[in-house]
Amino acid sequence: MPLFERKKNQQDTANAADGAEDTLNSLGDMPITEHLIDLRKHLIRICVAVLIIFLALVGFSRELYNFLSDPLVAQLPANSTMIATDITSNFMAPIRLTIFVAAFVAMPYILYQIWSFVAPGLYKKEKKIAIPVLLSSIILFYAGVAFSYFIVLKGVLKFFIMFAPQNVLPMTDIDSYLTFALKLFMVFGLTFEIPVVTLLLILAGIVSIQALEDKRRYIIVGCFAVAAVVTPPDGVSMLLLAFPMWLLFELGLVLAKVLIKEPPKSVLAADKN
Repeated sequence: MPLFERKKNQQDTANAADGAEDTLNSLGDMPITEHLIDLRKHLIRICVAVLIIFLALVGFSRELYNFLSDPLVAQLPANSTMIATDITSNFMAPIRLTIFVAAFVAMPYILYQIWSFVAPGLYKKEKKIAIPVLLSSIILFYAGVAFSYFIVLKGVLKFFIMFAPQNVLPMTDIDSYLTFALKLFMVFGLTFEIPVVTLLLILAGIVSIQALEDKRRYIIVGCFAVAAVVTPPDGVSMLLLAFPMWLLFELGLVLAKVLIKEPPKSVLAADKN
């Protein structure tokens, strides 16, 4: 075969290999692009759902704020009231609360959209575990927010107002109170997810049930330390967060023992030998 023909065949082979490599690269990039498009679709659905609920509730924004401020108003002295130090607070505070309530109401749909995006990449066993975890996380988050509003918020406000000096008349700004209340709701809502987080850590193999039981005393101290940092600077709210954190951790351990069967220590020792 002439030299120029061999060179031509080698060049054709190299071009074909480069073409195949480009095709593989494009095929490798396509799933990422499709995932991004799918993610954008779910995010748009979430935003639309929150927007629809917000538009349905925006007409009741003042009533929602009145409901939120009832625990504070009930604790204020007879000649005291809430104030607005910023001219836009009368409008922005109820709107901010309505956005939060819209996201709060849409939480099951939001988590469903997240589940729809993640589910195709899970195995059947993982899906069986993920669905109860998803449902329990929704219920626990709602329970945490309800606990903070009906129990914690009243106790914390009563504590602060009770220790006010006699020559100081408590008058809380509506925007400051909203920020305080929403922070409290988010802290307790996320705290009540401890059983789910504990179960997921054990399922993922990051920690074991025995390791958590051995470090229980340190975890209890950590619960009080975290509660002291994230709650307002008073002992009431710290205790009202620290004890549920401890009990929820114990609940996560109980659920893990029921759902996960760890091999006995003798078996583990035999495997190591």
